[in-house]
Amino acid sequence: MSEPITLYYWPTPNGWKISIALEEMGLPYGVRLINIGAGDQFDPAFLQVSPNNRMPAITDPDGPDGAPVSIFESGAILQYLARKTGQFGGPDERARIAVDQWLMWQMGGVGPMAGQAHHFLKYAPAMDPPQDLPYAKDRYRGEVARLYRVLDGQLAGNRYVAGDFYSIADMAIWPWVSGWEGQQQTLDDKPNLARWLEQVGARPAVQRGRALAEEARSNLQDDRDAQKILFGQRG
Repeated sequence: MSEPITLYYWPTPNGWKISIALEEMGLPYGVRLINIGAGDQFDPAFLQVSPNNRMPAITDPDGPDGAPVSIFESGAILQYLARKTGQFGGPDERARIAVDQWLMWQMGGVGPMAGQAHHFLKYAPAMDPPQDLPYAKDRYRGEVARLYRVLDGQLAGNRYVAGDFYSIADMAIWPWVSGWEGQQQTLDDKPNLARWLEQVGARPAVQRGRALAEEARSNLQDDRDAQKILFGQRG
């Protein structure tokens, strides 16, 4: 058995992408919690692994040519793990193109837009002083709705996001879409998306990855110190 991968992690949608992938791929790993509400992401040792002070990141002691490698950015990690294991990247070149484009769609669209929706709908109004901004709330709520309509359309003719096979694209998108209620979305008019959410969420590896360190999550709406760290007052 190879040496375990170190996962630098906090239980957020971006963190869940990698914990789910590691569980799905059956790779041994250990967890190093990066408490983003306490500022662990600014620790110099962590910045050597992730210079953009964001988690998740990994260190694989059995990297290319058997030498250790550290990787940041969740999309890059997913692609690396798919290549390393030969799993979930797509069975042929056309499938791999589909996986990559939907992975990039998540990285450039769903992740940023859903993240902003969470911020302006849930967290900004709870700040001191409150930042209740109707334009921002409408802007990001509406863009998430548009993206989810795109995804529902894609899933109308496909069992999974990139086709009839489960892939790292599903692992990347599911953690964000599973928070649809906090983004003030509806699934009533998106039956294909609702079906896919339930189907992926029923996978045991997804459930294990989603549950990793769940007890460490705090209520950010009540944590003023964490708000200052996460929302731009430091870094």
